Amino acid sequence: IGKRTEKRLNKLGITSIKELANADPLLLKQNLGTIGLQHFFHANGIDESNVREKYTPKSTSFSNSQILPRDYHKQREIELVIKEMAENLAIRLRKGGKLAGNLSLYAGAASTSEYSSVKISRNIDATQNTKDLQDLAICLFSEKYQGGAIRQIGISGNQLSDSSVKQLSLFESVEENQVNEKQESLQKVIDEIREKFDFLSIQKASSLSEGSRVVYRNKLIGGHAASQNEEDKDVS
Repeated sequence: IGKRTEKRLNKLGITSIKELANADPLLLKQNLGTIGLQHFFHANGIDESNVREKYTPKSTSFSNSQILPRDYHKQREIELVIKEMAENLAIRLRKGGKLAGNLSLYAGAASTSEYSSVKISRNIDATQNTKDLQDLAICLFSEKYQGGAIRQIGISGNQLSDSSVKQLSLFESVEENQVNEKQESLQKVIDEIREKFDFLSIQKASSLSEGSRVVYRNKLIGGHAASQNEEDKDVS
């Protein structure tokens, strides 16, 4: 019971659970509305909630992080890993039927670095598009990164919404919307192929580049998607 409700109950001469349980329910409804009846029933040990239904908490974010095997000094290598993790985030969003309306990025500085870690978060147009999330993640990183070695990277998609309710951007042309739709269709096809065969069955040439973590992280778990990797830290 909140303080405001407590004051209203006190005005009715009710100062304890016992007095609330023995109060006139009609008087409570007259002065507090239906909430007054709910408090009356609860005070008498009556709760009409359906406890047979399993409670499933709603996901408020999808995130993962990893500690790099060594200090990453080259910006292109750091950005490569960020792109890989952004792709992983996009896959999880599509699989969960969600759009992210906020993107957070963390790049932890190595112990030997004289620079600070990168911590940045920004509201975005809700999306699950791989390229959009990759471009946004790189943009956020470039905005805050001042140099130095990086040893840990984390990315998070927040403010989730249902992907079945997607608003079209008023600032995009018909052609741009069509391009986005084609990209999303292609991404879903790639997701299906990876799900059926192997996550590594379709990869970019960059996965063979120095600093890439895709092949290693997926081999750890027999080829399943990196979103299931034990190194990932999920917040749902």
